[in-house]
Amino acid sequence: MAIWGRGLRAKALLALMLACLMALLPASLIGWQVLESVRNYFGNAYAVNFTQLKRQSIMAPVAMELALSQRFADSVLTRQWLLDEQNKEKKALFFNEAEGYRKDFSDQAYFVVSDLSQNYYSNDNSNPYSESPRYTLEKGNPTDAWFFSSMDSADAYNINVDLNSELQTTRVWLNVSIRENGHKIGIAGTGIDLSSFLEEYIAGNEAGVTTMIINETGAIQAHRDEQLIAFNQTGSTASPDQTLAGHLPEGAPRAALAAAMKQAQAHPGEVSTLLADLDGKEQLLALSYIPELKWFVVTAVDLKSAQVLDKNWLNAAILTLVVLISIWLLFFLFAMEKLVLQPLRKLRFSATAMAKGDFEVSLPPPGGDELGDLSRAFGIMAEQVRSNTEELENKVQARTQALESANQDMRRAHQKINDSIDYASLIQRAILPDQQLRQLLGPHHFVLWRPRDVVGGDFYIFRVEGERYLVGVIDCAGHGVPGALMTMLARSALDHAMNQVGIASPASILSHTDNTIRGMLQQCDLPRAIATNMDAGLAYVDRENRILRYAGAKIGLYWSDGQEVGEIKGGRRAIGDRRQGVYVDTEIRLRPGVTYYLVTDGFLDQAGGDRGYGFGNSRFAQLLLQHARLPMEQQASKLDQALEAYRGNYPQRDDITILSFRFE
Repeated sequence: MAIWGRGLRAKALLALMLACLMALLPASLIGWQVLESVRNYFGNAYAVNFTQLKRQSIMAPVAMELALSQRFADSVLTRQWLLDEQNKEKKALFFNEAEGYRKDFSDQAYFVVSDLSQNYYSNDNSNPYSESPRYTLEKGNPTDAWFFSSMDSADAYNINVDLNSELQTTRVWLNVSIRENGHKIGIAGTGIDLSSFLEEYIAGNEAGVTTMIINETGAIQAHRDEQLIAFNQTGSTASPDQTLAGHLPEGAPRAALAAAMKQAQAHPGEVSTLLADLDGKEQLLALSYIPELKWFVVTAVDLKSAQVLDKNWLNAAILTLVVLISIWLLFFLFAMEKLVLQPLRKLRFSATAMAKGDFEVSLPPPGGDELGDLSRAFGIMAEQVRSNTEELENKVQARTQALESANQDMRRAHQKINDSIDYASLIQRAILPDQQLRQLLGPHHFVLWRPRDVVGGDFYIFRVEGERYLVGVIDCAGHGVPGALMTMLARSALDHAMNQVGIASPASILSHTDNTIRGMLQQCDLPRAIATNMDAGLAYVDRENRILRYAGAKIGLYWSDGQEVGEIKGGRRAIGDRRQGVYVDTEIRLRPGVTYYLVTDGFLDQAGGDRGYGFGNSRFAQLLLQHARLPMEQQASKLDQALEAYRGNYPQRDDITILSFRFE
């Protein structure tokens, strides 16, 4: 008895552990995916906020220096002196004012270069004050190229990073044009020490986070690794290692970077992000454009190493989950022992006695749960076995008779339904224009009309007005009786449309029919699952003027002369679709020897072949090329045989209709 109890307890515990394991495995996978999504979300938010913070940190001081440099360059004393550089009085006034600007610059330094003499003047705290040129620029000297390129540029200012071997300085230079009457007469500005700039704005101890600055051409202007900085270079002249794009794989990643730069440039102040393989690691790049400086602030975040989530919180959550599961298992074992195993032991004693024929055994007092119900069931089981057997035999006999009667009623009802459907098939065939087609087109046409059931949702029309014909096929939604009823509705709407707008414009007929169908169905409260749309293709033929005008609703007009095959596409929307379609007439010349085909999707979508794929437009076009020159009756036979061979053992999927014609 104790062994039985322990076995049930072990099995229940094992079942619970397996259930927990089966639940935890997908839950762990889902949780991991959720955690990855959360990390990516917070990583993206972190990169955006970090970039915006860096942008503001960079823009504020540099923009202030740029504004002060522009005031310095636009000073009246600066312009008057450069126009008369040798005038001692003007020179003294200029340098006196320049000292005031120097004290306001963050590095307490300024420079001025004259375009006439190309003399370079500067003063700062590291050199004795001087009103004489520090040196004279040379056009052929590569280190002086910044000045001549700035003079040639139409921009009012430019910003570059320069390693000046003459002055032994490495600075971010703010070069502002000095203009007089619209002409550049020199360059003035200041510099920001690059080492302190990097230390304050670029360098950082955040794991997995790299901040850099690039210019509009992608050249790196600031980076914690100074070897990657394109000193006084543009994107076209810098080496690949000195451009951000050079650290990305060629092709799509570089195109994505260019698109992100364009997006950030179009929306200053906003941050554009993209995932890219930067130096062999997948990183999130966040870019923000500073139009005043013509710089991009770029933050590269390695989501796998950056601390975007608090791991202590994650470890605490996992530990809490393990503790809760352990407590749950212990509570389950205790509850199972008290509520299930002990009552089952008592009930087993009574069941063993009843199995030996002792129906007078005293059963455990029944409780209000399932075990109590089981105890009561054992108490009345012996009395009910005999009566239940007899009652069951009587019920089986009564049910057998009722089932036989129901089967007879079902057979009669089924016969009535089949008779009604056969009669409906005769009516549906009677409205098809087969006789008109035979009389007017004779051997120059054929029709393949094969409903999937006795009645179907496909039909075709033919209307004649002298030497003008309207030929068309319509594929209503649904099969069988619902599809056949839709054909009645569609035929009525088409007849009304042709009576109202004539037959010369198939597009007008389709549009009028669409409006009529919508008007009919608006009065009906139909479930959304019921499809009431229909595909249609209408061809207007003017034999006297040798033209064919076509419009379709999701049905195209194929044509072939045996050497080539073509298709006039129908409109993208079906008649009665949820969104109203636009139908357009396409007019072509009737050509002798060309056969035209209107086909519903039941032929093109029929499953078959080795893999059960649809017949398809391409296979249908090849079939037309092979048989377009045959007599029409033979073409019909060939198309039918080809479809049957392709279909094989697959059932017919949809109603099939092909209406083909030619005019010699």
